[in-house]
Amino acid sequence: MYNEENDLSEERMNRLSKAQRISLITKILVDHPFHMYTLQYFSEKFQCAKSTLSEDINLIEEVFRKNDEGEIISVSGAAGGIYYAAYMKQEKIEKVKQLICHKLNDYKRVIPGGFVYMNDLFFDSKMLKKMARCIITKYREHQIDYVVTIETKGIPLAMAIANELNIPVAVVRKSARLSEGTTMQMNYVTGSSRSIKTMAMPIRSIQRKSNILLVDDFMKAGGTAKGMADLMSEFEANIIGVAVVLATKEPKEKLIKNYYTLVEYDGVDEDKREIKINPA
Repeated sequence: MYNEENDLSEERMNRLSKAQRISLITKILVDHPFHMYTLQYFSEKFQCAKSTLSEDINLIEEVFRKNDEGEIISVSGAAGGIYYAAYMKQEKIEKVKQLICHKLNDYKRVIPGGFVYMNDLFFDSKMLKKMARCIITKYREHQIDYVVTIETKGIPLAMAIANELNIPVAVVRKSARLSEGTTMQMNYVTGSSRSIKTMAMPIRSIQRKSNILLVDDFMKAGGTAKGMADLMSEFEANIIGVAVVLATKEPKEKLIKNYYTLVEYDGVDEDKREIKINPA
């Protein structure tokens, strides 16, 4: 026999507690950064009032803000809602820069030719996330459609940044590949050795007139970055910025202007057995 009280009791049992609901909302937002969610979406998903959800989201936002774990951004209007962005406060960015310097200023990293071994830094998922969040915070006022890098060392960083922004990555190759179809190719001059090299990118990689963030692991004179910027002009792209993890102190005048770097390399002192890398 139908019993209304039993139905109501079962419905109450199926409802999530406030803590459970907050946990799920947090996971949804963090797993899908920069994806806009409406209160209506959460209301239907959790079968609760929008006013209740507003309280939940305010609590999440407060916890994120106090612990510097990103921000919940609210957008008003008919097409508005909320989304998560992993922005960092300046104090935390400075700590990340110091951490990078601490890791790299180890003389054991010096390899023949005066180079500094950095590969492990770019294959450390935790460090990549920290560096990516520093960079996306720098460009927080801009709408970015693609992260573009050149093979190969810049790819992990570009992927980490794209993951935080929830956007695609496009990779510039050092030579065209048959498997990628029609490509746009061009020659560029390296800034340090002044040699001529070639770079190419499939024409299907990005849509024309997109907003682009150029990313790489390292910059010396800026020849590669300048080459990528010139290649992007062939796609009529709008370059939002150029970001690298490490740039050399010399030459001071790079071929690319207004770049952003986390740390700066000032050479190796073999007598003192020191690597000179400092926060930018």
